[in-house]
Amino acid sequence: MKKTAIIALLFFSGIAMAQKVKVEKGDFKFLKGQKEVNIEFVYSNLKLMKEEITEEQYVKERAAELNEKSKGKGDIWKKKWEGSKELIWNLKFLELANIVLSKEKKDLVFQEGATNAKYTLIVDAVWIYPGWDAAVMKQAAKVSTVLRFVETANRNNVVLELSTDKAPGDQWGNNFSNESRIGEGFAKTAKTMSKMILKEVF
Repeated sequence: MKKTAIIALLFFSGIAMAQKVKVEKGDFKFLKGQKEVNIEFVYSNLKLMKEEITEEQYVKERAAELNEKSKGKGDIWKKKWEGSKELIWNLKFLELANIVLSKEKKDLVFQEGATNAKYTLIVDAVWIYPGWDAAVMKQAAKVSTVLRFVETANRNNVVLELSTDKAPGDQWGNNFSNESRIGEGFAKTAKTMSKMILKEVF
């Protein structure tokens, strides 16, 4: 039993260390004194799987595969997939970004629709691998994004750009929902970003 627990701990530790974040442009100085940052999520550049297929192709193929196994199952999954962006992925990112900052009692909040904020964070999801869970064995989801901070009034002025590579998405125990695992990848990305803000700004 102890051996199993140790192996599990090493597995999850490896996942936690897997994400890479790179500052492509700018720095965090613009956030000093800011109380609120507007946030928007973009999925128009999204590719999926190791083959980097378009989202349209992925959804079409996955829905057909599930419908073949059980009539109507693919159609239900397709609706769940579309709803996951608003109901899971975006919310997970927002939740973790703010939790990390609030725990340290920092007066900075990320919020959708905060168009009066001086700066906007555009979360551009560029690649997703949904992972899998077969009870005994599993593969974490992975999420790659470009985090682009721009002036709200002048979107062409990018003050900071971060690229995040393969943020791992998984949970303790079993998680048979691809969409939920992907959500954990967005949460991991937000957590890493906010920890960088704590280090660089406060």
